[in-house]
Amino acid sequence: MEREKLLVAIIENAIDGIITIDDRGLIENINPAALELFGYPSRDILIGKNVSVLMPEPDRSKHDSYLANYEHTGKKKIIGIGREVTGQRKDGSTFPFRLGVSEIKFSDRRIYTGFIHDLSRQKEDEIKIKSYTEELEEKIKDRTRELMKSINELESAKEHMSALFQKERELNQLKTRFVSMASHEFRTPLSSIQLSASLINKYVEKHDVESIEKHTAKIKNSINNLTTILNDFLSLEKLEAGKVEATPQLFDIFTFAEEITEEMQLMTKQKQIIVYEHTGTTGQVFLDQNLLKNCIINLISNAIKYSGEDTMIQFNSIVKEHELIIDIKDNGIGIPTSEMSNLFEPFFRAHNTGDIPGTGLGLNIVKRYVNLMNGTCTCESEQNRGTTFRLHFKF
Repeated sequence: MEREKLLVAIIENAIDGIITIDDRGLIENINPAALELFGYPSRDILIGKNVSVLMPEPDRSKHDSYLANYEHTGKKKIIGIGREVTGQRKDGSTFPFRLGVSEIKFSDRRIYTGFIHDLSRQKEDEIKIKSYTEELEEKIKDRTRELMKSINELESAKEHMSALFQKERELNQLKTRFVSMASHEFRTPLSSIQLSASLINKYVEKHDVESIEKHTAKIKNSINNLTTILNDFLSLEKLEAGKVEATPQLFDIFTFAEEITEEMQLMTKQKQIIVYEHTGTTGQVFLDQNLLKNCIINLISNAIKYSGEDTMIQFNSIVKEHELIIDIKDNGIGIPTSEMSNLFEPFFRAHNTGDIPGTGLGLNIVKRYVNLMNGTCTCESEQNRGTTFRLHFKF
């Protein structure tokens, strides 16, 4: 008696639907989970009815023939054994489920128990994954087109820079260093993009969304690196051609710096944090907003790049009467003392930067932008203990 109660309790509380029919296909019992799946309020509505009422056509019409065939031949052709089938709810709507059927023989009769596992959520997820994959493929195509456009612009920039180098005899050495650096810096992100794009094609077939997202992020990062290189080249070209002039205007440094902090926080490594603090009774300064933003973004980008995960980058602004000081401090790899004198030279990169990508133009551009605004840029650094850059302006 206790075993019977236990069996009933198991059936009544099962997550999957369970339906028992006799050898004529009439429903003898149905558990609450199955009632909910098929949308029936009580089992009394279904008890004694042919189980085919829970099936859409053509299975509804063919169900009895499956049973009859099995009764006469013993061949298991009962609908749904070991495969996915479709059920029909009371309201006429259908849903997919996986059906397993067990035959139980008694001395005077036999019954069939069907175990029903709803596949609705799984099918919805498959549709979402397919839609996401198609969307992702389209995004990859868009990014590839953008990349090709950037490469074309980069080629154009290289041609302009080559012309500049030819006009100025003293820049011949810089040209040689540029060609060497560019060939290396372009090859690395382009190789990464090619590899990731190739792997994405394989993961799409497997619907491996996590791996697809991982390699899409790598492609985005490589494109960002190429964009940074291109921007450095274009900035240097304009500076060399004398096309950059400071246009000061009055603005609030506090709001300006907070916007930059939010923007750069999106580019940080895992658990890196940028902390901004302002000192002064006012935030009003009179400088070229675009040039100053370029300088700050460049310095914070370097702090992110040359610092490890789970580190803090300090970004401070101090406003006194007609004076602005910007400090950007990190706890990164630092700069060797013996190389500090070359820090702001174009294409210079310290020997301890290793495989970290970069053009060696950023600090040279910062220095020249600061000079255009009649300011100074200084640096204090100790290898393996971090670096502090200070921008000082009077207006």
